Amino acid sequence: MKPQTTTRPHQRFRPAHFPLVSGLLLFLGATAAGAQEMAESVAGPRGLTFIDWAIIAFYGVSTIGLGWYFSRKQNTTQEYFVGSGNMPWFLIGVSLFATLLSTISYLSIPGEIVGKGPIYATTLLAYPVVFVVVGYFMIPVYMKHRVTSAYELLEIKLGLSVRLLGVAQFLALRLVWMSLLVFLTAKAMAVMMGVGEEWIPYIVLVTGFVAVTYTSLGGLRAVVVTDLIQTILLLGGALLVILMITIDMGGFSWFPTVWQPHWDAQPIFSFDPKTRLTVVGTVLSVGIWYICTAGGDQVSVQRFMATRDAQAARRALATQLCVGAFITLVLYIVGLALMGYFLADPSLLPVGVTIVENADDLFPRFISYHLPIGVSGLVVAAMFAAAMSSIDSGVNSITAVVMTDLMDRFGKKPKTERGHVLTARFFAFGIGAVVVIGSSFMGLIEGNITTVTNKTANLLVTPIFGLFYFALFVPRSNAPGVWIGWFSGIVTAVLIAFSGFFFGRDPVTGYDPVSFQWIAPAAILVNVVVGHIACRLFDRSDKSVSP
Repeated sequence: MKPQTTTRPHQRFRPAHFPLVSGLLLFLGATAAGAQEMAESVAGPRGLTFIDWAIIAFYGVSTIGLGWYFSRKQNTTQEYFVGSGNMPWFLIGVSLFATLLSTISYLSIPGEIVGKGPIYATTLLAYPVVFVVVGYFMIPVYMKHRVTSAYELLEIKLGLSVRLLGVAQFLALRLVWMSLLVFLTAKAMAVMMGVGEEWIPYIVLVTGFVAVTYTSLGGLRAVVVTDLIQTILLLGGALLVILMITIDMGGFSWFPTVWQPHWDAQPIFSFDPKTRLTVVGTVLSVGIWYICTAGGDQVSVQRFMATRDAQAARRALATQLCVGAFITLVLYIVGLALMGYFLADPSLLPVGVTIVENADDLFPRFISYHLPIGVSGLVVAAMFAAAMSSIDSGVNSITAVVMTDLMDRFGKKPKTERGHVLTARFFAFGIGAVVVIGSSFMGLIEGNITTVTNKTANLLVTPIFGLFYFALFVPRSNAPGVWIGWFSGIVTAVLIAFSGFFFGRDPVTGYDPVSFQWIAPAAILVNVVVGHIACRLFDRSDKSVSP
């Protein structure tokens, strides 16, 4: 079976395809580079220009200015962490989406479609179930407790040890997650800049500095408003790529009509656990991840608490899922468009770069080398925005947890409310420094972006939610039983995530003996079953029955 190709001579996109902006783009191009043309020269593509970098720099400075604007009105930690609990549900929903999408998804979804196949698109089938479970069974329970940190709820039922366990896992989860996403952003930026990987630490430093600065200044309000701006940039950047490829190729000839030879086998279901992706496994994995994130991750719970009531929180969830479904679908189409674009003319890729081995790099490479001057800058700003939307949320949520669950809980609270806010900002900067350092270790984990994310950043999602499940939904739960259930679940998750390390990889495909798609389903199942049994064994409540 032959890959989808076209015999049409491949043309480079020119601004004249857009009459309304062609004059402006041509003027900017002439100003920035003299006689530099927007098309590729004989020596190769041009990469980012001064105009592109000016746009990116303007975006970064603007977000810092926005953080400063909101900082002028902050006098309490309630305002800093949850926006006084009355923020619009639409903004909260968009912020939830922007936070959970991040650069990881922005890069991994097109790369996954190009390099492995389209079955990951079936994740959208899980969204209706997620809305029902979270919106009607979980949110009403959570919204009865107006807390700054979600982990306060754990101590009420299960004691201090379980609360601290939840805090420790959340801190590890978000620090690893942010370290991974800034590393991947920096790696993509290095591709777009045409520089070596030795520049990645410096790019990480700049990205982290901008995000941490406006987050530490502006608190949750700055995070939510910038998340809206970043979402618009994300969507606009992805749509621009699709539009320009379609115009450049004279239509939708990039859309594949046959299964590509380099794609994996991706069945509806398989009894072979090493099958990398199946429809059933993908829907289960993503559905469980969304439910566990909504119910156990401070990033999500903090945003629900920033709304007025359960109905507003449910609307925020619906907004998150609808916006997420649309933009995720757009990113799937971006992947197909990129694959068709480079299959039509493989000479557009440098020597040694292929769509199979370098699928995750095609999106940033196209942005930098195949878009007009100015447009590249806007799309790179979108990618920059995706990283910052996740860093800002992670930093704000971690700061809230550190201040509430550690300092306040153990009597280390500053004497004045103003001092409390200043301390929170200090912690935000410190957390950013930890993320910058941690990102240097992310390159040691093998696999494409989707695989690496599931093996690291998503490893603790289900064990954290398991604590909330027993605290809020199991009447006779107890700390010893919950600890045993948690330990069983975390061991299960680690054994599956790194099954290749423990048991050896397939010598032909190089895949692990158990696919990463089973991490979440298996871990939460073991956690819940073992936890219920252990809670019964350690139940010390009065079991006598009245006559």
